[in-house]
Parts: sequence; C-alpha cells; structure tokens
Amino acid sequence: MDTNKTSATILQTKQHFEILDGLRGIASLAVVIFHFMEWVYTDLNENFIGHGFLAVDFFFCLSGFVIGYAYDDRIAKMGVIAFFKSRAIRLHPLVILGTVLGLLAFLFDPFGGDAQLYSTGKIILVFLCSALLIPLPVMADRSFNLFGLNAPSWSLFWEYVANIIYAFVLCKIKRGYLILLTFISAVAIGIVCYRSGNLLGGWSGPTFWDGGVRISYSFLAGLLIYRSNWIIKNKLGFVGLAILLFLAFLMPSSKWNWLSESLVVLFYFPLLIALGAGATLKPSLKKICIFSGKISYPLYMTHYAVLWMFGNYYTSHKPDHMQLAFIIITGIILLLGAAYLVMVVYDIPVRKYLRDKRNIKVY
Repeated sequence: MDTNKTSATILQTKQHFEILDGLRGIASLAVVIFHFMEWVYTDLNENFIGHGFLAVDFFFCLSGFVIGYAYDDRIAKMGVIAFFKSRAIRLHPLVILGTVLGLLAFLFDPFGGDAQLYSTGKIILVFLCSALLIPLPVMADRSFNLFGLNAPSWSLFWEYVANIIYAFVLCKIKRGYLILLTFISAVAIGIVCYRSGNLLGGWSGPTFWDGGVRISYSFLAGLLIYRSNWIIKNKLGFVGLAILLFLAFLMPSSKWNWLSESLVVLFYFPLLIALGAGATLKPSLKKICIFSGKISYPLYMTHYAVLWMFGNYYTSHKPDHMQLAFIIITGIILLLGAAYLVMVVYDIPVRKYLRDKRNIKVY
C-alpha cells in the first residue's frame, strides 16, 4: 500500500481552518511592516508597530496546532522519514529561494552594502549554510544574524528543530507530560523576557537560545490546544480576529514590555488560536482567508532581500517623511505582488513536482 497517498487522502477529509490561514497572512504582513519601520525607528518605543516581531511567536503557536492536527493520527503509519520529507517539501523550496534572493541583493545592492568586505569563499560558505539552514552568525555588518543572507530563516531553523522533536518525542508523549513541558517553557519565556526586557531575541548569534525558548513554549502550547480540544465556538469571524491579532503588534511600548509581551505570548496568542479554530467564517471571506494563508509563507521568506536594500537606501539618502511613506507603502504593495508571483510560478509548482516525484513507486 502507498502510505503517502493514504496519508494525503486522510488529510484531505479533515476540516480546514480557513480563519487560521487568514490570520497567518495578517501576521506575515505585520512582520513586513515591522521590518520596514525598524529601519526608520531604531528605538522600538517610537515604532507604531514595535511589537510586530511577536508575529513569529504566533506562527510558532499556530504551527504546533497545525502539526498536531495534521500528523498526530497518521505519523505512526506514515513513518518519521515520510514526515520529514513532507515537511521539507513544504518548507525548504522557499528557504532556498530566499537565500538566492538574499545573495543577489547582497552582491548587487544599488544603494551600497559591504560585499567587498567578504572573500568569495566566505560568501559561498554563508550561502551554503543559509540554503541548508545551518546557523552561521559571522556577518558583523548584519548584526551577526544567524542567516545573514535571509534573516527570517532563523525561525525556520527552529521550526525544523521543533518538527524533529515532534517526530521523535512529542507525537508519543501523554497529555500530562505535554502540560508539564509547556509549563516549564512558560517559565523560561518569563525569564528570557525579563532578562532582555523583551522577546525580540533568537535571530542573532548572541541571542541564539532565546529562539529555542520562544518556539518551545509556543509550539507546545499550540499542540496542547489541539490535543485538549480547546476550541472556542464564537462569531468573531475573520475580521474580528484579524483586528484582535493586529492589536497585539500595535500595543504601546513601556518599561513593562517584558511583562506585556510575556502575557501576549503565554495567553493571548493561544487564545486567538482557540478562537480562530472555532470561529464562524462568512462564505464571502473564504477565498480571502485561503489566499492570505497561501501567500503568507512566500511573503515572509522573500521580503528581506528588499529590506536590506531599503536599509542601505534609507541610511545613505535620508528621505523625508513624505518620500518615506511613499516608498514603504509602494514597497509593501510590490512585495505582496512579488510574493504572489513566487507562490504561483515557483512555490506551488516546485512542491507539486516534489510531491509527485516522492509518490512514484520504484520497482
């Protein structure tokens, strides 16, 4: 029996949480806006979307819920190797494309950059490590990002780690142990946030382990929501929940950021996942939610090549407020268009090709 086809058939018969897909798109858009604005306002207290980086914690929590929902009842039949293949096909094509785009932007940035500071050998090494998701925080001019060519890849590295741990451990443990691990991770979130003053870490060499703490709690919380069936029936709909999600990124900054951000990650995001899974979706918004979910990952993984160029332009040209507003708004629109093209021309066809190739029987 072809276990890949059987697994695919099982998954197709399951309910699809379109509102959660839509919220993933909202979170991706928030990340893009935040990355633009952090170049303009290096002080997060002055940034109107200064908590936009928390979208990653929402991604992690959503991932835990979705992985549990999609694989808990079939990973034993499909096997660990098939699970890893499935996740690699889903995630890695855009990891590679994001790295390629990052390399091109690094080498041919019209507004500057420091490509001449690196030897050809070092650039090749950085590229290969980025394409293979091997952290290499060696680019000092890029704040020692784990992945200097495509900064958002740091969260994908931890996503892979979470998937590996899920396949070998989390898919087998009882709910009581899952609750214990989630509680321990919650304590770690509080410690990291209090120590640093916020939950911004994880993307750089010096803050590497903060990323492990961030995904540990949120992934476990999402998995626990699914296994506990903490799905809250409600009529907030996609629009209501999208507003509630975006408010988390817009909340005012203060000396209590460590507390407010901890509360958002520990309680607010899991609540939104539970509400999103139980909300009623208006038929007129279904296509919007599906599209939002599909474009979210291409947008997240391809936007930062442009952000490096924008940063160099902003630093060297110092545009005024009107010019800046026009550039950022136009940039976001163009990035959305580019993400759509990437989705249609590259991501969907490549994943389909890889899935079809994986299902070919070898006699």
